[in-house]
Amino acid sequence: MKKILITGAGSGLGRGTAIGLAQAGHQVIATTEIWPQVSELRRHVAELGLQDRITVDKLDVLDARDIATATAWDFDTFVSNAAIGDSGPMAEIPVDLVRRTFETNVFANLELTQRVIRKFVDAGTAGRIVIVSSMGGMLTAYGLGAYCASKHALEAIAATLRAELAPTGITVQTINPGAYDTGFNDRMGESTYHWQDDSINFTREKDIKAAFAEIMKGQHDPQGMIDKMVEVIDAEDGNYRNVWPPATEELIKQIQNNAWTLPVNPA
Repeated sequence: MKKILITGAGSGLGRGTAIGLAQAGHQVIATTEIWPQVSELRRHVAELGLQDRITVDKLDVLDARDIATATAWDFDTFVSNAAIGDSGPMAEIPVDLVRRTFETNVFANLELTQRVIRKFVDAGTAGRIVIVSSMGGMLTAYGLGAYCASKHALEAIAATLRAELAPTGITVQTINPGAYDTGFNDRMGESTYHWQDDSINFTREKDIKAAFAEIMKGQHDPQGMIDKMVEVIDAEDGNYRNVWPPATEELIKQIQNNAWTLPVNPA
């Protein structure tokens, strides 16, 4: 049995994975960004009869007090899952929105991860750190550049930590979900229209909407990804990188391979 702390469990893949891990027999501390999510998730956990397996609490990765509280909890596996996304063409998206995305997805998660690592090292715990990245950590998509850039940064952090922590016995893994229909991708795309203005921007709203409509097609049932995340976290061993579904892994490999011969002129 593992004792697992997971961030970003208020909705989507994080929420489903927290529940799935508890159903698999683990003790889970499922954390959410805001208090209303705590109340709602506690009710759901009670309905499922999992209150002895899941502790629900607040952990906003941008809140120093929350981080201090969380690192005092008893756990041996840390799943860094919290993330946000602002979107729109990279040539015009306000830089403060890119900075905000990095602040949560990169800097805040790194700070919390560093605190967890120190906790494990001081206690002599050969713990595990699972960083939930994205397919966007290894490719890019129109209008999602800010989010993809933050996940690319996480990939570099995870790979570096894996090598650095080898002598401590602390293991590091990444999980890279493809496109799943949790609502996160759709709302991220929708965030564009809170800043985009045809009277100011040279990219047209109709063109952005058409591109996003194409990108959002064919999103998968989240349960398949939740099951995979539970499988990866539950296992005693496994691969460092875990992309799912298999078609997404093949797509990433194809795009990365093609990048070596891309012409400078895309026309």
